[in-house]
Amino acid sequence: METSLHQQLKSYYAVSSDQIEVTMGAYRIDVVRGDELIEIQCASLSAIRRKITDLLQRHDVRVVKPSVSRTRICKRDRKAGEPVSRRLSPKRGHPHELFEELIYLRDVFPHPRLTLEVPVVDVDQHRLVTKGKRRRRRDPGFVVVDTELTRVHGSIELREAADLWRLLADPDQASSATREQFIPSHLVDVEFNTLDLAAAIGCARWIAQRIAYVMRHAGAIESTSRDKTGVRYRAAA
Repeated sequence: METSLHQQLKSYYAVSSDQIEVTMGAYRIDVVRGDELIEIQCASLSAIRRKITDLLQRHDVRVVKPSVSRTRICKRDRKAGEPVSRRLSPKRGHPHELFEELIYLRDVFPHPRLTLEVPVVDVDQHRLVTKGKRRRRRDPGFVVVDTELTRVHGSIELREAADLWRLLADPDQASSATREQFIPSHLVDVEFNTLDLAAAIGCARWIAQRIAYVMRHAGAIESTSRDKTGVRYRAAA
Protein backbone atom coordinates (compact mmCIF):
# COMPACT_ATOMS: atom_id res chain seq x y z
CA MET A 1 0.00 0.00 0.00
CA GLU A 2 1.33 3.43 -0.98
CA THR A 3 2.15 5.68 1.96
CA SER A 4 1.32 9.35 2.30
CA LEU A 5 5.08 10.02 2.14
CA HIS A 6 5.27 8.48 -1.32
CA GLN A 7 2.24 10.41 -2.54
CA GLN A 8 3.55 13.69 -1.12
CA LEU A 9 6.96 13.24 -2.72
CA LYS A 10 5.35 12.64 -6.10
CA SER A 11 3.51 15.95 -5.78
CA TYR A 12 6.74 17.61 -4.55
CA TYR A 13 8.68 16.59 -7.66
CA ALA A 14 5.91 17.06 -10.23
CA VAL A 15 5.17 20.43 -11.82
CA SER A 16 1.59 19.42 -12.68
CA SER A 17 -0.73 16.53 -11.87
CA ASP A 18 -0.59 15.11 -15.40
CA GLN A 19 3.10 14.30 -14.84
CA ILE A 20 2.23 11.81 -12.09
CA GLU A 21 1.73 8.06 -12.66
CA VAL A 22 2.48 7.99 -16.39
CA THR A 23 2.50 4.68 -18.26
CA MET A 24 5.53 4.11 -20.47
CA GLY A 25 5.70 0.71 -22.14
CA ALA A 26 5.62 -2.01 -19.50
CA TYR A 27 6.20 0.43 -16.65
CA ARG A 28 4.28 2.99 -14.66
CA ILE A 29 6.48 5.97 -13.83
CA ASP A 30 5.96 7.99 -10.67
CA VAL A 31 6.74 11.34 -12.30
CA VAL A 32 7.67 12.27 -15.88
CA ARG A 33 9.18 15.75 -15.86
CA GLY A 34 10.26 16.78 -19.35
CA ASP A 35 12.73 14.21 -20.64
CA GLU A 36 13.49 12.87 -17.16
CA LEU A 37 11.76 9.92 -15.52
CA ILE A 38 11.54 10.17 -11.73
CA GLU A 39 11.15 7.06 -9.59
CA ILE A 40 10.47 7.62 -5.89
CA GLN A 41 11.37 4.68 -3.69
CA CYS A 42 10.61 4.76 0.02
CA ALA A 43 11.07 0.98 0.35
CA SER A 44 14.13 -1.05 -0.63
CA LEU A 45 15.97 -0.15 -3.83
CA SER A 46 16.21 -3.86 -4.60
CA ALA A 47 12.57 -3.75 -5.73
CA ILE A 48 13.27 -1.34 -8.60
CA ARG A 49 16.78 -2.40 -9.68
CA ARG A 50 15.60 -4.22 -12.81
CA LYS A 51 13.15 -1.45 -13.69
CA ILE A 52 15.85 1.22 -13.43
CA THR A 53 18.30 -0.85 -15.47
CA ASP A 54 15.73 -1.22 -18.27
CA LEU A 55 14.71 2.45 -18.26
CA LEU A 56 18.32 3.68 -18.43
CA GLN A 57 18.70 2.10 -21.85
CA ARG A 58 16.54 4.85 -23.38
CA HIS A 59 15.86 7.52 -20.76
CA ASP A 60 17.37 9.86 -18.22
CA VAL A 61 16.29 8.59 -14.80
CA ARG A 62 16.24 10.21 -11.37
CA VAL A 63 15.85 7.86 -8.41
CA VAL A 64 14.59 9.63 -5.29
CA LYS A 65 15.36 7.81 -2.05
CA PRO A 66 14.45 9.82 1.07
CA SER A 67 16.64 9.87 4.16
CA VAL A 68 14.57 10.30 7.32
CA SER A 69 16.25 12.71 9.74
CA ARG A 70 13.64 12.95 12.51
CA THR A 71 10.53 10.87 13.16
CA ARG A 72 7.55 11.87 15.26
CA ILE A 73 5.66 8.80 16.47
CA CYS A 74 1.88 9.17 16.46
CA LYS A 75 0.03 6.33 18.20
CA ARG A 76 -3.59 5.37 17.60
CA ASP A 77 -5.74 2.81 19.37
CA ARG A 78 -8.15 2.63 16.42
CA LYS A 79 -7.21 2.53 12.73
CA ALA A 80 -9.42 5.48 11.76
CA GLY A 81 -9.09 7.24 15.12
CA GLU A 82 -7.14 10.34 16.07
CA PRO A 83 -3.65 9.91 17.59
CA VAL A 84 -3.77 9.31 21.33
CA SER A 85 -0.13 10.35 21.79
CA ARG A 86 2.69 12.01 19.88
CA ARG A 87 6.38 11.98 20.70
CA LEU A 88 9.61 12.68 18.89
CA SER A 89 11.74 9.59 18.43
CA PRO A 90 15.19 10.01 20.01
CA LYS A 91 16.75 8.27 17.02
CA ARG A 92 18.19 10.53 14.33
CA GLY A 93 18.76 9.26 10.84
CA HIS A 94 21.82 10.07 8.70
CA PRO A 95 22.24 9.87 4.91
CA HIS A 96 25.17 7.44 5.26
CA GLU A 97 22.59 4.79 6.24
CA LEU A 98 21.58 4.70 2.56
CA PHE A 99 24.75 2.82 1.65
CA GLU A 100 22.88 -0.24 2.92
CA GLU A 101 20.45 0.29 0.03
CA LEU A 102 23.00 1.40 -2.56
CA ILE A 103 24.44 -2.11 -2.48
CA TYR A 104 21.51 -3.04 -4.73
CA LEU A 105 22.55 -0.45 -7.34
CA ARG A 106 26.26 -1.24 -7.22
CA ASP A 107 26.19 -2.46 -10.85
CA VAL A 108 24.10 0.53 -11.99
CA PHE A 109 25.59 3.63 -10.34
CA PRO A 110 27.36 5.64 -11.63
CA HIS A 111 25.70 5.87 -15.04
CA PRO A 112 25.65 8.89 -17.40
CA ARG A 113 21.84 8.85 -17.50
CA LEU A 114 21.26 8.23 -13.79
CA THR A 115 20.88 10.74 -10.97
CA LEU A 116 20.32 9.64 -7.39
CA GLU A 117 18.64 12.24 -5.20
CA VAL A 118 18.40 11.95 -1.43
CA PRO A 119 15.92 14.38 0.13
CA VAL A 120 16.54 14.73 3.87
CA VAL A 121 13.11 14.72 5.48
CA ASP A 122 11.18 14.68 8.75
CA VAL A 123 8.13 12.43 9.00
CA ASP A 124 5.20 11.51 11.18
CA GLN A 125 4.96 7.75 11.62
CA HIS A 126 1.43 6.62 12.45
CA ARG A 127 1.25 3.47 14.55
CA LEU A 128 -1.77 1.35 15.45
CA VAL A 129 -1.35 -0.10 18.94
CA THR A 130 -1.92 -3.86 19.10
CA LYS A 131 -0.82 -4.41 22.70
CA GLY A 132 -3.31 -6.50 24.64
CA LYS A 133 -4.18 -8.64 21.65
CA ARG A 134 -2.65 -12.03 20.98
CA ARG A 135 1.02 -11.37 20.21
CA ARG A 136 3.94 -13.30 18.79
CA ARG A 137 7.24 -13.34 20.67
CA ARG A 138 8.83 -10.54 18.61
CA ASP A 139 5.68 -8.53 18.02
CA PRO A 140 6.57 -4.90 18.95
CA GLY A 141 2.98 -4.18 20.02
CA PHE A 142 2.11 -1.96 17.06
CA VAL A 143 1.84 -1.85 13.29
CA VAL A 144 2.88 1.12 11.16
CA VAL A 145 -0.20 2.19 9.21
CA ASP A 146 1.20 5.26 7.45
CA THR A 147 4.19 7.57 7.14
CA GLU A 148 3.60 11.23 6.42
CA LEU A 149 6.01 13.93 5.21
CA THR A 150 6.29 16.96 7.49
CA ARG A 151 9.43 18.74 6.27
CA VAL A 152 12.08 18.64 3.55
CA HIS A 153 15.40 20.01 4.82
CA GLY A 154 17.19 19.80 1.48
CA SER A 155 18.50 17.25 -1.02
CA ILE A 156 21.78 15.54 -1.77
CA GLU A 157 22.33 14.86 -5.47
CA LEU A 158 24.60 12.07 -6.65
CA ARG A 159 25.76 11.83 -10.26
CA GLU A 160 29.37 10.70 -10.09
CA ALA A 161 31.26 8.25 -7.91
CA ALA A 162 32.95 11.06 -5.92
CA ASP A 163 29.51 12.42 -4.98
CA LEU A 164 29.06 9.43 -2.66
CA TRP A 165 31.26 11.25 -0.14
CA ARG A 166 28.37 13.68 0.33
CA LEU A 167 26.42 10.98 2.14
CA LEU A 168 29.11 11.01 4.84
CA ALA A 169 29.03 14.78 5.36
CA ASP A 170 26.93 16.86 7.72
CA PRO A 171 23.45 16.77 6.08
CA ASP A 172 23.14 20.56 6.44
CA GLN A 173 26.26 21.06 4.29
CA ALA A 174 26.21 18.04 1.99
CA SER A 175 24.18 19.54 -0.86
CA SER A 176 26.65 22.36 -1.54
CA ALA A 177 29.94 21.00 -0.22
CA THR A 178 32.96 20.71 -2.46
CA ARG A 179 34.81 17.41 -2.72
CA GLU A 180 37.48 18.59 -0.28
CA GLN A 181 34.82 19.67 2.23
CA PHE A 182 32.78 16.50 2.29
CA ILE A 183 35.69 14.07 2.52
CA PRO A 184 36.64 13.82 6.24
CA SER A 185 39.74 16.02 6.53
CA HIS A 186 41.98 13.34 8.03
CA LEU A 187 41.14 10.95 5.16
CA VAL A 188 42.23 13.33 2.38
CA ASP A 189 45.33 12.11 0.52
CA VAL A 190 46.07 9.40 3.10
CA GLU A 191 45.49 5.68 3.28
CA PHE A 192 42.76 4.52 5.65
CA ASN A 193 40.92 1.35 6.61
CA THR A 194 37.32 0.78 7.60
CA LEU A 195 38.16 1.31 11.27
CA ASP A 196 39.36 4.83 10.39
CA LEU A 197 36.23 5.41 8.31
CA ALA A 198 33.98 4.22 11.15
CA ALA A 199 35.69 6.60 13.58
CA ALA A 200 35.38 9.50 11.14
CA ILE A 201 31.61 9.24 10.75
CA GLY A 202 30.72 7.67 14.11
CA CYS A 203 29.36 4.28 13.09
CA ALA A 204 30.10 0.61 13.70
CA ARG A 205 32.92 -0.92 11.68
CA TRP A 206 30.62 -3.39 9.93
CA ILE A 207 28.65 -0.42 8.59
CA ALA A 208 31.88 1.23 7.42
CA GLN A 209 32.79 -2.01 5.64
CA ARG A 210 29.58 -1.86 3.63
CA ILE A 211 30.16 1.81 2.86
CA ALA A 212 33.67 1.00 1.62
CA TYR A 213 32.31 -1.85 -0.50
CA VAL A 214 29.86 0.43 -2.30
CA MET A 215 32.38 3.26 -2.71
CA ARG A 216 35.09 0.97 -4.05
CA HIS A 217 32.67 -0.68 -6.47
CA ALA A 218 31.58 2.75 -7.76
CA GLY A 219 35.14 4.05 -8.02
CA ALA A 220 35.01 6.65 -5.25
CA ILE A 221 37.87 4.93 -3.40
CA GLU A 222 40.52 2.45 -4.43
CA SER A 223 42.23 -0.28 -2.44
CA THR A 224 45.97 0.23 -2.06
CA SER A 225 47.26 -2.49 0.25
CA ARG A 226 46.38 -4.91 3.01
CA ASP A 227 47.83 -5.29 6.49
CA LYS A 228 46.80 -6.93 9.77
CA THR A 229 44.05 -4.31 10.24
CA GLY A 230 42.47 -5.16 6.89
CA VAL A 231 42.29 -3.57 3.44
CA ARG A 232 43.59 -0.02 3.16
CA TYR A 233 42.02 2.52 0.82
CA ARG A 234 42.61 5.95 -0.63
CA ALA A 235 40.12 8.44 -2.05
CA ALA A 236 40.18 8.13 -5.86
CA ALA A 237 41.56 11.11 -7.74
